[in-house]
Amino acid sequence: MLPSSGAELRQVRYADAVVQPLVARLQAEYVVRYGGQDDTPLSTAEFSAPAGVYLVAYRDGVAVAMGGWRRHVESRSGQVPWQRAVELKRMYVAPEARGQGLARRLLAELERLARTDGAVAMVLETGRAQPEAIALYRSAGYDDIPGFGHYCASEQSVHLGKPLDA
Repeated sequence: MLPSSGAELRQVRYADAVVQPLVARLQAEYVVRYGGQDDTPLSTAEFSAPAGVYLVAYRDGVAVAMGGWRRHVESRSGQVPWQRAVELKRMYVAPEARGQGLARRLLAELERLARTDGAVAMVLETGRAQPEAIALYRSAGYDDIPGFGHYCASEQSVHLGKPLDA
């Protein structure tokens, strides 16, 4: 557990009951912003060691943010710029907890865990209708990379990556 601006981060399983209400809130936000839910294929096993990690941020005992990474299969086939890349997925901060630095702290911890696990880069896909997410990632050192994954050809997608230097 990491104290973080009055919050603590806990590593959990993606299938844990505490995660599912946050996923539902995130999907509802996607409906508002994009007109539908994110249908990226993923499995709960992708966010468990050794394949990945999933974190939940708690404030006053309430789960208010989440995010994880999974090994990026396409990095092995050369479709992303780095070998041994991990993919950031399902980053979300509940509206009542936004503006308090939780997303930045969560991102930093996910990057640290990925680096510790041997990843050399983190990649992600987000949407143009999420300018605050794009601003966060760019301010954290993420740059444009070629499209990859489920939304590789979507004009609504922004694909970003960052080397995870020591």
